[in-house]
Amino acid sequence: MPKWLNDAVFYEIYPQSFYDSNGDGIGDINGIIEKLDYVAGLGCNAIWLNPVYDSPFMDAGYDVRDYYTVAPRYGTNEDLVRLFEAAHRKSMKILLDLVPGHTSDTHPWFQVAKRAKQSDLSNRYIFTKSVWDAPPEYRMMCGICERDGNYMVNYFSSQPALNYGFYDVTHPEWQLPHDHPDCRRTADAMMAVMRFWLDKGCDGFRVDMADSLVKNDEEKIATAKIWRRVRDMLDRDYPEAAMVAEWCHPDRAINNAGFHMDFYLDHYGNGYSRLFRFGEWGDLAVFNPNGLGDLKGFAEEYLPAYNRTKDNGYICFMTNNHDMPRVTAYLDKQAIKLVNAFIFTMPGVPFLYYGDEIGMRYQADLISKEGGFSRTGSRTPMQWNSGKNLGFSEGDRLYLPVDLSDDAPTVENQKDNPDSIYRIVTDMIALRHKYADLHGNGELEFMVRGEEIPFAYRRGGLVMFFNPLGREAEIDTGYDGDVVYKIGGAVIADGKVKLQPQSFLMMNTNP
Repeated sequence: MPKWLNDAVFYEIYPQSFYDSNGDGIGDINGIIEKLDYVAGLGCNAIWLNPVYDSPFMDAGYDVRDYYTVAPRYGTNEDLVRLFEAAHRKSMKILLDLVPGHTSDTHPWFQVAKRAKQSDLSNRYIFTKSVWDAPPEYRMMCGICERDGNYMVNYFSSQPALNYGFYDVTHPEWQLPHDHPDCRRTADAMMAVMRFWLDKGCDGFRVDMADSLVKNDEEKIATAKIWRRVRDMLDRDYPEAAMVAEWCHPDRAINNAGFHMDFYLDHYGNGYSRLFRFGEWGDLAVFNPNGLGDLKGFAEEYLPAYNRTKDNGYICFMTNNHDMPRVTAYLDKQAIKLVNAFIFTMPGVPFLYYGDEIGMRYQADLISKEGGFSRTGSRTPMQWNSGKNLGFSEGDRLYLPVDLSDDAPTVENQKDNPDSIYRIVTDMIALRHKYADLHGNGELEFMVRGEEIPFAYRRGGLVMFFNPLGREAEIDTGYDGDVVYKIGGAVIADGKVKLQPQSFLMMNTNP
């Protein structure tokens, strides 16, 4: 396990929307290099970079045309290496986004595989035996290739699924078993991609749709074996490299597949959702001040998963990501402050989505861009200052529009505001680095009392008290200690923590 993960705080950068250094309206790698000091100033010591590979951008770069080449709009391979080097000089790590389950339909592998003539790439993707064979249980593209067969896609029609085989072979006339040599070669090809970038200075990968490799693999047994082989390669040859899975099943991702980290994703009704987003735009969320949230639903899911995986890896909370509406669409400013206090004091490795530190808004009803659809409003340009295009670009035509509201938050107008989300985020990250008890593998004792809110949890000598409600509340502490930090009105008195509406207090029981 890479030791650096224990004190890591990641910043997710959507490259086309972060900072445009050349005025073409699209963010780029040189822009990220220019802003590394800003990221470090937040307290973030690692970056997850969304895909920067060559792509036709039918799905914002998650449709890869060439795994070995940086998309020209972002720069060059040399620019990406310069980013690795610049980050390392600042003691920062960079994870690239790996897309192993599918490619673009313009990828050279697919261009060969779809031909009628057989080749060593004919089994790199999943084709049925005949164009008339289109089983309804699979998502297929039919009748558009020279080859007599239909091909399976992982998501959009332009994303043919790479062939890692089938765990349960139900159509032997065209499905290969997962241990077929051609399926193993697909995995070898992806491992070669990883080696290429690791050798150039990359520090690991966030793995897109990590559970999607082997088909008909309901328990993900064969898929986990592939990732365990990858983990063995990393442990042997790149022991400081890390992987985080887009899986949201820590038993499988961490314990079985060998990932160092697994994202706690926003799946409707799961524990993450119940904390921050559940109901009609968050009206049933724990952090909604209306008091309708249910902490038990979160605790019953998270705590067993945490206890089963805490010795092997990290469950990763995120403030948001590029695939879901920003939390500003669900909760008010004070609630979001408490959300950040929670995320940055829980175990695991936290991820901060660009712009969340200033409370950037979800821009609803934007026309879909590059396959974004409802996600487009969370991918808009970073808002730096009051200048042209809020400091994102000197260009006249942007990839996506900035927030045109008169009160649009920017780094400039939030950074020195004592009442800002920025202040809370940076303070909480600083406390996380300061106190070893708040690091990724520090102990956790959650003080869950049925479905009751407010709530508290202990991490070593630190106890966190939360009152997300819109009314006053108090919690019997059971502890004596000093106030380390608070949000809103909160005091320790008479063996109790008295909490004003929407408040938080951190107590040190070992001052």
